[in-house]
Amino acid sequence: MSGPLAGIKVLEVAMYGFVPSAGAVLADWGADVIKVEHAITGDPQRGLRQVGRFKVEGDANPNVEHANRGKRSIGIDMSTPSGREVIHDLARTADVFLTSFLPGARTKFGIDVDDIRAVNPSIVYARGSALGPRGVESDRGGYDMTAFWCRAGIAASLTPEGIEGMINPPGPAFGDTISGTNLAGGIAAALLKRERTGETSVVDVSLLGSGLWSMGHGIALSAHVGEPLSAPAPGVHGAPTNPLSGLYATSDGRYLSFVMLQPGKFWADVCRHIDRPDLIEDPRFADAAQLSANTADAVAILREVIGARPLAEWTERFATLAGPWAPVQDTRQLGNDAQVRANEYLLPAGELELVSSPVQFDVGAPELRPGPAFAAHTEEVLLELGLDWDRIIELKTAGAIS
Repeated sequence: MSGPLAGIKVLEVAMYGFVPSAGAVLADWGADVIKVEHAITGDPQRGLRQVGRFKVEGDANPNVEHANRGKRSIGIDMSTPSGREVIHDLARTADVFLTSFLPGARTKFGIDVDDIRAVNPSIVYARGSALGPRGVESDRGGYDMTAFWCRAGIAASLTPEGIEGMINPPGPAFGDTISGTNLAGGIAAALLKRERTGETSVVDVSLLGSGLWSMGHGIALSAHVGEPLSAPAPGVHGAPTNPLSGLYATSDGRYLSFVMLQPGKFWADVCRHIDRPDLIEDPRFADAAQLSANTADAVAILREVIGARPLAEWTERFATLAGPWAPVQDTRQLGNDAQVRANEYLLPAGELELVSSPVQFDVGAPELRPGPAFAAHTEEVLLELGLDWDRIIELKTAGAIS
């Protein structure tokens, strides 16, 4: 596969969504990613068939494919000496070792930094964790719901007062996928450092750190003013002093979002696009100061006008609108977005259609390939490694590989 990481080999010893999603990004960028799974049970993610009300039938499972497309799968039992030997043999020829295993498990299975560096001193060693590599909780596991969503301040900042509990993440693996992209970027930087200096790195990304980074602007504001962020009540317009920054309902029950942070610059153009040129000369809205002072009046007018037509009509009318705006789309509707299609942000991968990783090179989307069947490439990978059939059969018989 072509791409900026073509020729780079990644050995992935990881499960579930976070770290495997980093491997998926690296595969999108052209790396040869070999996914190590338990010789009998495989990645537990393969057993995930139901998320909320969505139940997946058949072989093509989006719960697996999103974070594992484009990889090769090999089944190894790392609890056996022969299995650990195979891992070390694979690490000798790899550029990156990528893992989600906790410190105790890494030691137990002989895959910690010193173990892997002993067979390949130049390998980039990359770890994804829940809570970071230091501190008293560094050996605790976690998921994106706990470490990213709840602990990093996202849930509390999104949940309005008066709501029992909290607002949940918008979809499965939300924090996992963001964190995995961060980890892929760190790996790419470490590979560049190795190329330029000959020095290798240990790369760490955690769900907690990624959640904090995602909230970084708000956290900085909170620290500065000494107060936590608080979510507005659901359904309110938005900015209290800017009628061109907020949500407006359309006649068919849909919504559109204006985010024009310089209302004085865009007010006249909006008025023309909604067939209300009379509002341009209205003294209440003569400039930015008057728009700010009379936001409530402007919002009332816009609600009435925009609420009289369906979203499809506004989408056509606002195609030439100078200021930033967007339709509010759900995960199904966005598949019909012409801009999404023009940039190939959704692409076929075998039987499924998947979201492409967000970085593109040379104005082109990556080629997406389906995720591997469990242990589908064990023999292929070991033959490439130089093992002969007698040794492969011996390993299979001993239960070290599948």
